[in-house]
Amino acid sequence: MTTNLSRREFVHTATVAAGGLGLAAAGCAAPAPLRILILGGTNFIGPHQVRAAVERGHEVTLFNRGITNPDLFPELETLIGDREGDLGALAGREWDVVIDNPANIPRWVRLSAEALQGSVGKYVFVSSTGVYVPYLTTDIHEDAPTDTIEDPETEVVDGRTFGALKALAEEEARTAFPDSHLVVRPTYIIGPGDPTDRYTYWPVRMARGGEVLAPGNPGDPMQHVDVRDLGAFMIKAVEDDLAGTMNVVGPREPLTMGGLLERTRDAVGSDATLTWVDAAFLQEQGHFALTYWTEPAGDYLGMMQVNGDKAFAAGFEVRPLEQTARETLEWFNAQDAERRELRSGLTPEREAELLAAFRG
Repeated sequence: MTTNLSRREFVHTATVAAGGLGLAAAGCAAPAPLRILILGGTNFIGPHQVRAAVERGHEVTLFNRGITNPDLFPELETLIGDREGDLGALAGREWDVVIDNPANIPRWVRLSAEALQGSVGKYVFVSSTGVYVPYLTTDIHEDAPTDTIEDPETEVVDGRTFGALKALAEEEARTAFPDSHLVVRPTYIIGPGDPTDRYTYWPVRMARGGEVLAPGNPGDPMQHVDVRDLGAFMIKAVEDDLAGTMNVVGPREPLTMGGLLERTRDAVGSDATLTWVDAAFLQEQGHFALTYWTEPAGDYLGMMQVNGDKAFAAGFEVRPLEQTARETLEWFNAQDAERRELRSGLTPEREAELLAAFRG
């Protein structure tokens, strides 16, 4: 299946081994056990937080509807409820920290935060670097302006509203827990289990070999975060009692689109060749973005140039891209035939059409 999103939709499209490099480091002292409540916990981001927390000796409780992967953590306590108002299962309980993963609607955060005031010590909210749209500058720090919308009460989450609603949801967490909140803003999240296939497309496509359409310019900047590194860092952050707002982007050294594709190709042992197709041609053909690449210009100039120094200074560590590439391909190849229909990128037929038209 081919994904062909508008530029605005592409930027905001919503975003499976345990532990991260930082938490697994030799000699890392065991922390004091924490009682951690995770809202969600069984989709894409949450399982890695759960595994990292359990490995570190913390007591984890999940709160969700019991619909997505309900059998994933049978050994853990799961409270059944709904962000739409069924929060009764949280009453009368206490935790050291809550991690709020699935909220895109500010009202959900407001209701959860109100229900948990006096019951948890810290509120951790997973936001997105999408709050910075339009990305008119580079080296974007945490104090940069965030997106707004005319109707802050809307609950329609789409390409236009996603970033602004995330920014409003952040404010709900800050308001309810002014002195004890942590807002984490990850960039595009990749790795095994990614339901969007935004990065998965590349190791899968490289493994197929042949002529690969490479979008844009080899020097275009790229950023991402492996879901396992994000989960591990968030557990480290709550252990270290971090607070405030923090961009979580990687890698630490600048990465280009050329580097991403070449390293991915080498990691999966492919002999694929890259044909670079410029952004103007792709736009003429209706492709303003391809996977999580878009032309670094105009409203998207700094989309892949967000500053992550604060998180790195706090101990955020990232695994090599080559490891992410290999393990993402291994995960994808282990799925059933239906799931191996890519949800991002180009079909072989469309890729061939574009390459032929570009040469012509």
